[in-house]
Amino acid sequence: MALIERVELLMVDLKPKVKRVDAIQSFVSQETPIVRIYDADGTVGTGYSYTIGTGGHAVMSLLERTLAPALIGREAYDVEKIWRDLLFLTHATSVGAITSIALAAIDTALWDLKARKLGLPLHKLAGGAQDAIPLYTTEGGWLHLELEALVEDAVTAKARGFSGCKLKIGRPLHEDVARISAVRDAVGPGFEIFTDANQAFTVDEAIRRARAYEVLDIGWLEEPLPADDIAGHTRLVGHTSIPVAIGESIYSHLHFREYLERHACSIVQVDVGRIGGITPWLKVAHLAECFNVTVAPHFLMELHVSLCAAVPNARWVEYIPQLDSITSQGMTIHDGKAVPSDAPGLGIAWDFDAIEGLTVDGSRSSVS
Repeated sequence: MALIERVELLMVDLKPKVKRVDAIQSFVSQETPIVRIYDADGTVGTGYSYTIGTGGHAVMSLLERTLAPALIGREAYDVEKIWRDLLFLTHATSVGAITSIALAAIDTALWDLKARKLGLPLHKLAGGAQDAIPLYTTEGGWLHLELEALVEDAVTAKARGFSGCKLKIGRPLHEDVARISAVRDAVGPGFEIFTDANQAFTVDEAIRRARAYEVLDIGWLEEPLPADDIAGHTRLVGHTSIPVAIGESIYSHLHFREYLERHACSIVQVDVGRIGGITPWLKVAHLAECFNVTVAPHFLMELHVSLCAAVPNARWVEYIPQLDSITSQGMTIHDGKAVPSDAPGLGIAWDFDAIEGLTVDGSRSSVS
């Protein structure tokens, strides 16, 4: 047992390696808050979260002014208690994206610290349910790409042993159908094709499009509607045989409960960086298991590989390289599957020299 003595904060801004465009936005910047928590024994836990280009400085201010000071003198092993105390401390701004992103950076650091002190990898500490998770790729399916590029990327992914790919949708319906059809013709029936609308449709439009997509045997229809339209999702699920995936834009575990209770989704895509950390991520995953629903988390593959391996109902890891420029070793892939690290902690090999060089001016602070 050792008390928390110091918290270091900084933020790096990572530029995507490829152009990323979906039905509602372009992803041009990844602000990445990083938290390092030091305990009295000298153990250090490192955590992080992310934005897609806005709000990072607000997250850092909340961390520096409110959350990090509340950690000093706390027992680092009390991860659940700390998470709940910090959630209550910020109740006036919860549920909200800025608060959840800030909480995620702290909570992941606490889990990393605990795992390092115990000498355990995260996937064992959090459950130890699976050894490897199938991968699907998103990086070659962006909406701005021409049809030939979509086909080439899907064929390459299949050759690498991946089990599926994701295509962004939101072009005119006949174009979406043509793009999905071309990929299906190229990869054959044994390769999953997922689609992602990024909340672009109305309910009626989603129902119409789902009818057209059904004959193409797609694996799921992701974020077809705004994330707060649970009734709309319930209506859509009742009108299509396509699994409906939700979760990347949900910031509270309680909202997942509402989706599951109302049978408004078929796939849960809980994102550890947006839900508030590992602590609530595990709650959502186990809740989904109780409803016999699969988990296929959004983004953050370097962290989600360990969390997916921790629970029995995780089916997919989304392949989008995110941390290559600030890590010394990437995620292990074997036969098209993501394999969690057996190193103590989160399993992320941080390159702190690289992080130092990419730290955003004015974002560094220390609380003790």
